[in-house]
Amino acid sequence: MQELRRIVGDAHVLVEDADVIVYEQDGSILQAMPEIVVLPADVTQVSEVIRAARRAGFPIVPRGSGTGLAGGAVPAGGGVVVSLARLNRLLGVDYRNRTAELEPGVINLEVTKGVAKAGFFYAPDPSSQAACSIGGNLANNSGGPHTLAYGVTTNHALGVEVVLHDGSIVWLGGTVPDVPGYDLCGVFVGSEGTLGIVTRAIVRLMRAREDVRTLLAIFDSMDSATQAVVDITAAGIVPAALEMMDKTTIEAVERGAPAGYPRDAEAVLLLEVEGVREYTERALRMAHEVCTRAGARQVRAARDEQERQALWKGRKGAFGALGTLAPNYYVMDGVVPRSKLPQTMRAVAEIAEQYQVRIANVFHAGDGNLHPNILFDIRVPGALDRVIEAGAAILRACVAVGGSLTGEHGIGLEKRDYMEWLFSKDDLEAMTRVRLAFDPQRAFNPGKIFPTPVSCGEVRRAPARIPEGLWI
Repeated sequence: MQELRRIVGDAHVLVEDADVIVYEQDGSILQAMPEIVVLPADVTQVSEVIRAARRAGFPIVPRGSGTGLAGGAVPAGGGVVVSLARLNRLLGVDYRNRTAELEPGVINLEVTKGVAKAGFFYAPDPSSQAACSIGGNLANNSGGPHTLAYGVTTNHALGVEVVLHDGSIVWLGGTVPDVPGYDLCGVFVGSEGTLGIVTRAIVRLMRAREDVRTLLAIFDSMDSATQAVVDITAAGIVPAALEMMDKTTIEAVERGAPAGYPRDAEAVLLLEVEGVREYTERALRMAHEVCTRAGARQVRAARDEQERQALWKGRKGAFGALGTLAPNYYVMDGVVPRSKLPQTMRAVAEIAEQYQVRIANVFHAGDGNLHPNILFDIRVPGALDRVIEAGAAILRACVAVGGSLTGEHGIGLEKRDYMEWLFSKDDLEAMTRVRLAFDPQRAFNPGKIFPTPVSCGEVRRAPARIPEGLWI
C-alpha cells in the first residue's frame, strides 16, 4: 500500500469502501468490490504500479470509463483496479497522414470534436461515445452504428504502447497501416485487458464526407423491417449506418427525450448514407424504394441537419431511455448473418414469451449485431435468474443460425461460460497460449473470456455479488 502511494500519491490510491464502491461495477449487471483502486498519471507510473502489484501477488484489472457491458472491468478476483482516467491527453494530430496520438483515458467523442474543424472525424462511434474511453474501446474492439461502413476499432488502430506483466513498456504496430511482421497490435485490440495495459495509441482519422443524408422508415411489423435490411444490402446499397428500434424502445425514447418516432410503429429503421452528393441522392432514392416494397408505411428523409441530429440523438440515447420502462435491464450483444435477421427476431420474441420477460430491441441491423435488452426489476425474487436464462437462450439462438456471442461488447465475465458453444477445446487452448505469451502468470484481468480454471488461472474469490451461474 505504501509503495503504491509513493508511486502515484496518497490521493490516487483508494481503499475505503466508500471510495472503491464506485468501481465495483461497469455497465453490466455484474458487481464485485475491488480491494484497491489506483489512478496513475503516466506510463511510468503505470509500469511501477504493475511491478508493485505483481511483487505483492495481486491480480490487475485495467479500467477505462466503466461503460463496458460484459463485466470486463469488474474485479472478479479482487486485486488492484488500475484506472486510466488520468491518462486523458490528446497528444498530437497529424492531418497530413490522418492520424491522432492519444492516451487511453481520452473520451471517444472528444477525438472527433478535436479534429472536426479541420474536416476530419474518428469513425468508431459506440452509443456510449460521449462517455466511453479510447482505452476501453481498444480493449473491447468496440463498434457502433457506423461499423457497417467503417469497421470496428481494430480497423482504425495503427499502433499501441502497452505495459506488460513485468512492467516493461513496448510498442505494438506502427504509425502507418500494415507494418511488416506479426500484427501484434491486432492481437492486443480486443483482448479485453488480459494481455496488458494500453498507455498510448495512434489511431486513424477519416475525412468528413461532402454530404450526409438520413432516412427514417416506419414499419407495422418487425418481419417487414428486418426483411428491408436484407433487401437494402442485397440491392448493393452500403449505408454508413443502418439501425433499428422496436416498439418498446420507441416508447422509452419518446417518454424520455422525444425524437419524433411514431409510438404506434412496431419498428423503425434509421438509414444513413454519406459521400458525394450525387451518390447520396441516388442511394437515398434506392433505399426509399426498397423500404416501400418491403412494406414500410412511411419513409421520409430528414429535412435538415437539425432533424437529422434529433433522429440520431434518439437512437444514441435509447439505452439510457430504457430506464423509463424498468429499473434494470440486461443487454445482449449477439451477431447473426443479415439474412437470418427475420428468423432470429422471431426467436427473440418467442424467448420473451417463454421466460415471461419484456425485451426492448435496438440494434445495428446493417451488420447483424443485435442488442435485445431484457427489462426487469432486480428487487423481484427470481427475476435476475430468469433474465440470465433468457439471455443465454438468445445467444444460443444467435449461435444456432451461424452467428456469434458478441459483436462489440466483448466476452468478459458475462459470456465466458458460453465460449464452448463456438470454440473447441483446441481453439481455446490456442487462445490461451497467446495469452500466456504476453502474461505468463495470468496477472491481468483473471477470470475473463475463458470458461475454465485451466485457462484463466487461480481466481481469488472476492466478496462479490455476481450471479452464481457466472462463476467458474
